[in-house]
Amino acid sequence: MGRAIALCGRSGRIVSFLSAVPCLSGCTPQPAAERRMSDQGNSSVSTPAGAPAPGSDTYKGWLFKWTNYLKGYQRRWFVLSNGLLSYYRTQAEMAHTCRGTINLATAHIDTEDACNTVLSSGGRTYHLKASTEVERQRWVTALELAKAKAIRMMNDQSDDSGDEEPTTQSDRSEGIQGTLKTLISKLDDLSTCNDLIAKHGAALQRSLSELEALRVPVEGGEKIKGVNERATLFRITSNAMINACRDFLDLAETHSRRWQRALQYEREQRIHLEETIEQLAKQHNSLERAWREAPTLSVNTPSSPTTKKGGSERPQKGEASDEDEDTEYFDAMEDSPAFITVTATENTQHRCSQSNLCGASGGHSNDWNQDNVSPSCKDSGKELQPLRRRRSRIPDKPNYSLNLWSIMKNCIGKELSKIPMPVNFNEPLSMLQRLTEDLEYHELLDKAARCESSLEQLCLVAAFSVSSYSTTVHRTAKPFNPLLGETYELDRLEDLGYRSLCEQVSHHPPAAAHHVISQRGWTLWQQITISSKFRGKYLSIMPLGAIHLQFHSSENHYVWRKVISTVHNIIVGKLWIDQSGDIEIVNHRTKETCQLKFSPYSYFSRDVPRKVTGVVSDSGGQAHYILSGTWDDKIESSKIVQSSKGGSGSEGKQKTVYQTLSPKLLWKKYPLPDNAENMYFFSSLALTLNEPEDGVGLTDSRLRPDQRLMEAGRWDEANSEKQRLEEKQRAVRRRREAEATDALDNGREYEGFQPQWFHKRKNAITGETTFVYKGGYWEAKDSQDWSTCSEIF
Repeated sequence: MGRAIALCGRSGRIVSFLSAVPCLSGCTPQPAAERRMSDQGNSSVSTPAGAPAPGSDTYKGWLFKWTNYLKGYQRRWFVLSNGLLSYYRTQAEMAHTCRGTINLATAHIDTEDACNTVLSSGGRTYHLKASTEVERQRWVTALELAKAKAIRMMNDQSDDSGDEEPTTQSDRSEGIQGTLKTLISKLDDLSTCNDLIAKHGAALQRSLSELEALRVPVEGGEKIKGVNERATLFRITSNAMINACRDFLDLAETHSRRWQRALQYEREQRIHLEETIEQLAKQHNSLERAWREAPTLSVNTPSSPTTKKGGSERPQKGEASDEDEDTEYFDAMEDSPAFITVTATENTQHRCSQSNLCGASGGHSNDWNQDNVSPSCKDSGKELQPLRRRRSRIPDKPNYSLNLWSIMKNCIGKELSKIPMPVNFNEPLSMLQRLTEDLEYHELLDKAARCESSLEQLCLVAAFSVSSYSTTVHRTAKPFNPLLGETYELDRLEDLGYRSLCEQVSHHPPAAAHHVISQRGWTLWQQITISSKFRGKYLSIMPLGAIHLQFHSSENHYVWRKVISTVHNIIVGKLWIDQSGDIEIVNHRTKETCQLKFSPYSYFSRDVPRKVTGVVSDSGGQAHYILSGTWDDKIESSKIVQSSKGGSGSEGKQKTVYQTLSPKLLWKKYPLPDNAENMYFFSSLALTLNEPEDGVGLTDSRLRPDQRLMEAGRWDEANSEKQRLEEKQRAVRRRREAEATDALDNGREYEGFQPQWFHKRKNAITGETTFVYKGGYWEAKDSQDWSTCSEIF
């Protein structure tokens, strides 16, 4: 059982540490009420709230731990579970940070005085102090019992190491074996209690013998006190043994009934399976007989919704059968309630997951794409063509190690774009392609374009602005910095109804211009300048620039900006990304606004991680909708029916209390593809962004050699190509600088670098001068005339 006795108090008398046993020898006399509770075996006198009694599998509570000579003893939260004693600074730390652990199977437990305990194991020592002697007794008892169980478990594992159970053993047999081990453990507890009773009985007999030989009245009083204390210990030990016996009987009876029910259930299941197999066999025979008797029946019947081509049968595109809707998409429809007053009845949930026919973004409602030919193809008279199948995987990421600190230690405080980085820290996508990933959930804008209410439309726009961050939760790798003049196109007119074009318009500071036009009623454009700083422990990425979105029918014009992204644990630990800050989305036609707040992660916060909250208000400032959710999972909206002023907050500001209807789901993140952890955690859309494609511009990111080599897993060659491209870009910059100097000396104007497809214009709404699309790219693609493109690769 391990060490079951210890010294307590100045008198050095021997006492036992049992469940609910207060330290009685040489200490303050126990109150009568507490003594009565102990006699009854009640262990709740000083046990922390929610902590099981000592002897159970888990025991928790506060103890004071010695830290150093400056701070002395500090209050810590200790957890005893499965033979391990762990401690935390607070209870909240149990979810993420353990400060230390000792294995009791190899630990030595010693008690220094009335309230102090010393644990030592493997060179690690904990000096612990309880607030009271009673609490110390509880902990020592729990530690001794846990140590004994850990030793028994270790011995059992060593004894059974060569007798492994066969893999074909049923779950019921495994459950019986586990129950038998539990019963054996209870029997060991009973044996321990029996040994302790024998020790206390012998000590009681010795005390009585000493009492008979006494002659001095004072000494007689002390001996009588000792007899009473040992009698109390004897009664408590007896109660502990009785409770253990009761637990043993209850456990045996409970599992006996459970085994009977399990046996009966397995008999019923066997009968049910036999009946099912028999029924399936009959159905199989009848179907086979019917097929032989009527071999001429095929899909040529007028009512059949299938077409025969090349001997194969499949539903026509755009005419999915009712059976397919019910069986394949039923769960998705249940999980995706439509938004409040959208005119068409549709479902924006990811209905076909990772199907190639749904396009790279994951899926859209059938009424958004009712056939497989884009409207532009119909109008131009082109022949009908099937949709292109997009790839669903890329080569797995190689496992190359690299010392990050050796590269980053000399880069603290510098711009990230100016740091020469190997491809080991990259993912095989450029920043232009990452910017295009904002269109992952473009169907939110398709749905918003059909909204009759501008406030409901604003809710969907807000959900779209949040959804662009969902792809970053696991994406800790750095995208390639685009070369000056590099472009990226995403032509999805055929399946998704939009065309997207990005161009790197500036190198220092790095800036990219983006323009998207959709045939489903909206246009989006933005210019994003990335400002990043390495702070030693974390990296701050600050996107600068506004995002503009305009709907064609209503002419509602929305403007918002991105929040700050922070990459933590740059040097030590696992990398993780957080988004924090505020977003204000303004409809400049109606003056309606949406205030979104991205809460930064905090160890001490009780809120859900990655939390996002928002309020949608009209032009007068009255709130109409509440938005809530997380930027990596989903966003919901709740219509406000009543608002009232609440109490003052921590900063003295008066809070507003909103009464809302049941929330409606606006956006839900699509599941990642299979094996995503080995493919840089790319989404279905991201897997297709770098797919080779014919007819793209000569400056397109797909043609970048270092990025292409990295995707193929040839990282050494990719690093060489990356250095070559960067040196080529520096040479071009030096040439431009020389030309500018020469022009200045000769009194001529020097225009400098000008983007190919974007030009500077002052925005009438924000007053900012930004790069906007000037046209010509898609016409050049149709004619395959890239003569104006520079050779940057």
